[in-house]
Amino acid sequence: MFELVGEDSINLGLGEPDFDTPLHIREATKKALDEGFTHYTVNKGIIELREVISSKLEADNRIHVTPDDIIVTVGASEGLLIALSALVDVGDEVLIPDPGFVSYDAAVKLAGGKSISVRLTDEEEFRMTPEKIQEYISSKTKAVIINSPSNPTGCVMTKEDIRGVAEIADDHGILVISDEIYEKIIYDEKHYSPGAYTDNSITINGFSKAYAMTGFRIGYVASGPEITEEMLKVHQYSTACASSISQKAALAALEGPQDSIDSMVKEFRRRRDLIMRRLTGMGISCVKPEGAFYVFPRVKFPEVFVANALKKDVILVPGISCGIYGEDHVRLSYATSYEEIEKAMDKLEDVYP
Repeated sequence: MFELVGEDSINLGLGEPDFDTPLHIREATKKALDEGFTHYTVNKGIIELREVISSKLEADNRIHVTPDDIIVTVGASEGLLIALSALVDVGDEVLIPDPGFVSYDAAVKLAGGKSISVRLTDEEEFRMTPEKIQEYISSKTKAVIINSPSNPTGCVMTKEDIRGVAEIADDHGILVISDEIYEKIIYDEKHYSPGAYTDNSITINGFSKAYAMTGFRIGYVASGPEITEEMLKVHQYSTACASSISQKAALAALEGPQDSIDSMVKEFRRRRDLIMRRLTGMGISCVKPEGAFYVFPRVKFPEVFVANALKKDVILVPGISCGIYGEDHVRLSYATSYEEIEKAMDKLEDVYP
């Protein structure tokens, strides 16, 4: 039996910014429709968008790729899937962060590979350090997936972490698949990309989080020419091309004003500080997230806590859904209003064991 959730429930489980897509992006979408830009594009995506993405990667990430080294995808999720499908063979091992994003394990298995969970702990602030990765590498390792800032922990890997992972990739001849979808939602730290330090990398990014464009389903992958051509074989036979109007929206996002990101991050920081303060007041231990919009506290009896929260119409994500090493935790998203978070924490205070 499924429990019914009330209409007034507060969803602290949703990984979607609650902000409107900026007006200039919506206007660009309307313009594309009005001009009849509603047909197939080239497989890799319109050249104007790939040129701007190339410039963005150079300026923001120190990643040197040409527009031909970029594929515009149906969200970052497709980018992950085509990378693994193109490059992972049956029996290959792929190291994934645990706790980590739920799709990593599934995507590796769909590609015929075997996912190897790299245990991340509160004590190490959930960082996927080079030393940690080194423990799990075997002769069958094909790739390692990293995600910084992280879903579900909000962890941000340091420059030394990223450089070290890049060196491991070069030393062992493996790929680093870097999921950078939360790149712009970062607080007191700085984002670094492995693609700046090694050619053995695939950069995955998109527009869903930074520009509140989840429904546009638009992202991209970038790598060297040989890897890109392998990914293109999967992309062109699975989706043909990303949505034409979404590509125009993404172009407007990158070319237009960026102040909406600053405003959104400022508000996310305010919400993070609220939820951390309330968790501390409840006696709950939690690593302070430095990016994304999640907290991942360690709690007593997490399954009971999630069930009791649901009875109070507060939706949480059990940590076990983020990997076996997340079992003593829950994930709370602060991608909802400050006022709703206050109400939710009042209710959680009443039901916490």
